[in-house]
Amino acid sequence: MVLSMDRWVGKVAVVTGASSGIGAAIVDQLVEIGLQVVGIARRVELVEKKAQELADKKGKLHPYKADCSKVQEVVKAFSWIEGNLGAVNILVNNAGVAKDTSLVDGDEEDWKSVLDLNVMGLCVATREAIKSMKNHGVNGHIIHINSYCGHVVPNFPGFNIYPASKHAVTALTETLRQELNRLQSKIKVTVCVFYSFYYCIVAKRKLKVFTA
Repeated sequence: MVLSMDRWVGKVAVVTGASSGIGAAIVDQLVEIGLQVVGIARRVELVEKKAQELADKKGKLHPYKADCSKVQEVVKAFSWIEGNLGAVNILVNNAGVAKDTSLVDGDEEDWKSVLDLNVMGLCVATREAIKSMKNHGVNGHIIHINSYCGHVVPNFPGFNIYPASKHAVTALTETLRQELNRLQSKIKVTVCVFYSFYYCIVAKRKLKVFTA
């Protein structure tokens, strides 16, 4: 069954980690369909370049520079969206990071950076998006981009805290679904699982830094 995207044409979608990879591909599709897409990324110059490439499409890409691991930057981003574009209809939580360290002798700052982005950044963006949806009476959609590591723990050196952060995304999706259900809200939440990151790492046999 193919679902129509017509209801979202002209509406505001927010994509975190929009500068490359999965995030950039999602931005391409949403702008093609005709949405007003806010692409949030630290490397905003890449999003600005993509906005130029998509200038003749039905929708429009609005680049916004923010580090989603920093709470106030996320809050400020959604405040800008509210003031300039209006209600958020779709949020795609795509931003994520992994660091090459270990639980045995790893650096706690590396662990914290993974949790700050993969867990807290997702939670704060979700909260701000739902706040916008509720204020405007929008039955929107929250989409969490998750990993294979959110469902299994691969026996692979260097993953350390990353699978834990992605298992958290799986749990947070279900918790959010339950909360929205209790509120009798029609806001939807979906988790999408991608396998390519894990298999690319296994193929290369090394893990440095992955970020979006």
